[in-house]
Amino acid sequence: MSNHQKRLSVPNSWPVERKTATFTVKAGAGPHGESGVPLLILLRDVLGYVGNEKEARYALRQGSVSVNGGTVSDVQRPVGIFDILSFDEREEYYRVFPDEGGRLTLVPIDADAAESRLGKVVRKGTVSGGDVQLTLHDGTNVRVESDTEYSNKDSLVVDNETKAVVAHFPYEEGALAVVVDGQHAGETGTVDEIQVTMGSGSNTVRLASGEDTFETVEEYVVVIDENFTDDEDADGVDADEEADEVDADEEADEVDDGDDESDAEPAEESDNADDGGDDE
Repeated sequence: MSNHQKRLSVPNSWPVERKTATFTVKAGAGPHGESGVPLLILLRDVLGYVGNEKEARYALRQGSVSVNGGTVSDVQRPVGIFDILSFDEREEYYRVFPDEGGRLTLVPIDADAAESRLGKVVRKGTVSGGDVQLTLHDGTNVRVESDTEYSNKDSLVVDNETKAVVAHFPYEEGALAVVVDGQHAGETGTVDEIQVTMGSGSNTVRLASGEDTFETVEEYVVVIDENFTDDEDADGVDADEEADEVDADEEADEVDDGDDESDAEPAEESDNADDGGDDE
C-alpha cells in the first residue's frame, strides 16, 4: 500500500483543491473508511489555523483540539460526517456536515450541541448478557438494553463522554432527512416514500423538499431533526467566505483610518492659519 496520496485521486468528500499541488496528506487508520478527511486538511486548508504539517503537529501537542470529545494528536486522524471538532481554548465548535456534491463542510455550533453527535445505525446484534449492540456509521459501538426499539437505519444522538443515547430519530416516512452522498448530497427533505426493491438491489427513497421531490438510494439517507438544519442555516459559513469577509473588513478599516488622517490634516492647517492671524 502506498504511503502517498495524490490530490487528483482523493475522495469527492475531501475539501481540497486538486490542481494546486501533486500530493496531500494521507488519511490514517480510523473511523469513516476512505471518506474520512485527515485532520490536517481541516486545520490547514479549511480553517487556515496552521500553515503546514509542522505547525499542525505543534498545535495538536498542546491538547486543545478534540474530535467527539477526545483529544487528538494525530494529524492524519480521519474526521468524517457528523463528527464534532472542538477548539476549547478558542471556544469554537464545528459539526462536519455534507455540502453540495458530497463535499464535507464545517458548520459552527454552540458548546451545548458539541457535547453529543449524531450517528446512523448500520448494524444491530445481541451480545453476551442479552444486551443489544448498535454499530454506527463511524464504527462506534453503543450497548443498549434489549427492550429498546432501535432499528437499522435509525439515527441516534450519542453523548460524547458517556456514550449514552440522548435522542432517537426513527427511519420512517415523514421523518426529516439529509442526503450524504450521490447526486443530491447535501440536500434535506422529508421522507415521502420508502420504495422496497425486491432482490439484492438497494431500496430507494423519495424525499420532498418544498414543492420539489427527488429520489436517492437508501444508503445515502440519514434521519436528522430540525436542530441540524437550523444550525446550518444560521451559522453555516464556508471557511473561504469567512476569510474573505475578514479581509474585506480589514481593508475597510484601513480605508477608514486613511480618511481620518486626511480629514485631520486640513483641520490642523486651519488651526495654524488661525494662530497666524491671531499673532498678526
